[in-house]
Amino acid sequence: MALLRVRHCRALLYCRRAPPQCPACGGALGVGGLPSAPVRLNCPFRHGHGQPRAFLVRPTRGSFLRGYDGSSDLHVGITDSRGVVYNYDQEGVHRAHSGWEQCICIPLVQPHMVELLQQWDNLLEEFSEGEAWLPHRYDEQEHNCYTFALAFINHVLSRQGKEPLSKGEFTERFVLPQSRRASRYLTLHQELAHRDCYIVPLPEEGQSSSAEHDELLY
Repeated sequence: MALLRVRHCRALLYCRRAPPQCPACGGALGVGGLPSAPVRLNCPFRHGHGQPRAFLVRPTRGSFLRGYDGSSDLHVGITDSRGVVYNYDQEGVHRAHSGWEQCICIPLVQPHMVELLQQWDNLLEEFSEGEAWLPHRYDEQEHNCYTFALAFINHVLSRQGKEPLSKGEFTERFVLPQSRRASRYLTLHQELAHRDCYIVPLPEEGQSSSAEHDELLY
């Protein structure tokens, strides 16, 4: 079910169905015009098998919206042009046609990169057959699914004459922005599992918030 945001009486109201009255002040919600109209929040999670040539993140077990506690292990993979997810673990490289239906998704190829679009599948398949990704090479801390995915990204960058990305740089530039957005959405999802409305007060006029209160969640 969709998550909605309504601005009313110096507060942001988050709900699944907009109530007729504001739970903060008791006033009617339908009389404020466009500024107070409910806004549907886009879910940050995508069906990974429908996201070609992308970096995907999902919980190792379960899904983000069902039981994820914010600290459980995550698993990453790379999709080919058909949405098959190449991912590496202690059993070697897998080519998954299912199981990645709810993911954080980071597109890796722009539409104008015609040559790379055409070569992507062959590059990914050839890379995955390398000895570095044999099962016995796997190490949970030092040679894991993230190592595999980032090494492939750097392999592609190298072929384009570009500098490789460190794990920290890739994470900071591409993964964390999406992860923060997903975390905010999960906070709302979890709060609304136990109540009809979640209220976030906005700062008084002239005051500010370290989180820029209006963007605290969405």
